[in-house]
Amino acid sequence: MIESQTATAPTPPALDTFSEKYQHYFPRVFAYVYARVGYLHLTEDLVSEVFERAYKKSGSLRSDAAFSTWLFTIARNVIISHGRKYARETIVDPEVMREIAPASASVESEVLQHEAIRDLANLLRTFPQREQDIIALKFDAELPNQQIAEIMGLSEPNVRVIIFRTLRKLRELLGSEQHS
Repeated sequence: MIESQTATAPTPPALDTFSEKYQHYFPRVFAYVYARVGYLHLTEDLVSEVFERAYKKSGSLRSDAAFSTWLFTIARNVIISHGRKYARETIVDPEVMREIAPASASVESEVLQHEAIRDLANLLRTFPQREQDIIALKFDAELPNQQIAEIMGLSEPNVRVIIFRTLRKLRELLGSEQHS
C-alpha cells in the first residue's frame, strides 16, 4: 500500500511560544519602528503588521535562534513598504515626548529636550537610508552589530564603521548648528 503525501502549509508555532516572543521583542521592535516613522499611532499600526506577518510565517522559520534577525528584517521591510506608499514626515510625536520627559522637569527644559530630539531626528533623516536603518537598529532596537549585519546584508566590521562614521557626522552637524 502506497501512502499519499500531501503538501501542507507550514503551521505557526503554538500561541504560547509566539506570545512569549511577542512579549520579549515588542519593546525593541516598537522602538525601532518609532525611530523610523516618528508617529506613535502609525508605529502601533506598523508594529502590529510586523507581528502579524511574523506569526503567519513563523512556521517557515528554520531555526528558532534566527527569530530575532528574521523579525527585525520583517520590521525593516514593513517600514520600507510603508515608505513607498506614503511620504514620511519628520514631526516628533508630542505624546511620546511627554512620556520621555521626567515628571519634575520644568517647561523650559521639556521644550529644550523636545527641540534637541526633533533636531537630531531631522538631521538623521537627511542621511542615506542605510545609515538611518543601521542607527535605528543599533540604538532604538538595541541590536548587536552582528545581528544588524545579518539584517542589512553587510559584514560586522562594515556595520561598526558605518555606525562610527554616522555618529561622527551627527556630532559634527550638531556642533556646527550650535555655533550658528
